[in-house]
Amino acid sequence: MNHVIETVNLCKTYESKVEKIDALKAVNLTIERSEFIAVIGPSGSGKTTLLNIIGGLDKPTSGSVKINNLELSQMSDNKLIDFRLFNIGFVFQSYNLIPVLTAKENTEFVMLLQNIPSKLREQRVLSLLNEVGLSDKLNMRPSELSGGQQQRVAVARALASKPKFVLADEPTANLDFLSASNLLDIMSVLNREEQITFIFSTHDQRVIERAKRVIKLEDGKIVSDVKTN
Repeated sequence: MNHVIETVNLCKTYESKVEKIDALKAVNLTIERSEFIAVIGPSGSGKTTLLNIIGGLDKPTSGSVKINNLELSQMSDNKLIDFRLFNIGFVFQSYNLIPVLTAKENTEFVMLLQNIPSKLREQRVLSLLNEVGLSDKLNMRPSELSGGQQQRVAVARALASKPKFVLADEPTANLDFLSASNLLDIMSVLNREEQITFIFSTHDQRVIERAKRVIKLEDGKIVSDVKTN
């Protein structure tokens, strides 16, 4: 296995006029290629903050993040945008779909930015939306979809660009048992066959049971880190 992600003494503090919140406290973490990881812990423990910093969406107050030996804090904004575009797929808890685009257009959006030819985009999008059970919703916009359907579009979008890493914040939170199981099946296959590294922030026991490693956060610190299978 190849070492691909490392955080060193990662700290994140949010300050306002009335309070200071230490979201992460000296988090040291190494992740190998093709791991399938669940990050668990109570609300406010730092799970989403950790994913956002690893993905370059937020910056640490102190400490460092390296992905493939590249220090994210040393990248210019444009280089960081390009790095995310070609390496990281995101699944946000709030979906972050583009309201004016259809399910099909949202799914292929990142591939457009990557300049992938239209025929390949079409094949990939139709295949993914079929796999997540939305082949009959291709031309519907987010406002016409349920929360669970929007979540499945968001997952399809994250996978469409064939990223090296997928960072997923509560990806199954709005899904019924069958939809969640199907998505986890898809991700497990991609993890195994395409060596995509998956890191989930989750409370969902279904995700935790599938994970090969479970990292528990409390009050911004890692309190346990267990490989499960």
